[in-house]
Amino acid sequence: MKTKKVSKAVFPVAGLGTRFLPATKSIPKEIMTLVDRPLIQYAIDEARAAGIKEFIFVTSRGKSALEDYFDHAPELESELRKKGKTDLLEVLKDTNMDSGAIAYVRQNRPMGLGHAVWCARRLIGNEPFAVLLPDDVIAAEKPCLQQMVEAYEQTGGNMVAAMEVPPAKASSYGVLDIAEDMGSIIKAKGMVEKPKAEEAPSNLAVIGRYILSPKVLTNLNRMKQGAGGEIQLTDAIAEEIGGDGGGVYGYRFRGQRYDCGSKAGFLQATVAFGLSRPDLRDEFASYLNDTVALQKAAQ
Repeated sequence: MKTKKVSKAVFPVAGLGTRFLPATKSIPKEIMTLVDRPLIQYAIDEARAAGIKEFIFVTSRGKSALEDYFDHAPELESELRKKGKTDLLEVLKDTNMDSGAIAYVRQNRPMGLGHAVWCARRLIGNEPFAVLLPDDVIAAEKPCLQQMVEAYEQTGGNMVAAMEVPPAKASSYGVLDIAEDMGSIIKAKGMVEKPKAEEAPSNLAVIGRYILSPKVLTNLNRMKQGAGGEIQLTDAIAEEIGGDGGGVYGYRFRGQRYDCGSKAGFLQATVAFGLSRPDLRDEFASYLNDTVALQKAAQ
């Protein structure tokens, strides 16, 4: 199947990050660091690995630090160069974006994920595009979106990342209704946003990676309110099931997802990524082992 290359990605980053107050009173949540890299850097690196060339950020007031992060820092770079700190200069390279590669649009009211994606419609045009939610950080040997792009080349249509969740947690996700389970790829016959546990059609939840056709933007144009009174991206994707746009597929990615939109998930990711770093692993593991031993002794 011949599919059009996915070269654009949307990053919805307009949220206030209230679950991380007071930290997010003055800094965007997406700039909070997981070990020594902001959450947004993990999403950008994943998109780059998947072949994304144009990066579209849907922002809101108070996000200027996010925009500055991807700009060049001549004074800092000059100082590092003078001191011969070439290793740190190399680290900074990944934080710089070429002129014209990144664009920002404003979402002036919090009306849901679907509305945030709709705000980027003029920059997307009539092309397939990816959506990445920086709160979902995925540790994988091959980056999640790269896995999806390769699968999308076989299926076309629309594709969402999917993972199995306990039934009790289904109400926190969009959930797939399965038409055909082909292993890594699942053909969907329905999608339900935040169903009650007893009404969930499966235990396959949609998480924050999507490859979508421009027809989804047409569906969002209708501004149809869904769960929570918001404009839900899930609803707009579900409208493509059974249509002539190639259908909707779930993709069981290989990797570990961390919900860094929650404090517990953020801490879990910090431990996992810290232990994966050769320069931190031994000292950090020793500290964790000592801490666990002290807790057991205290009990």
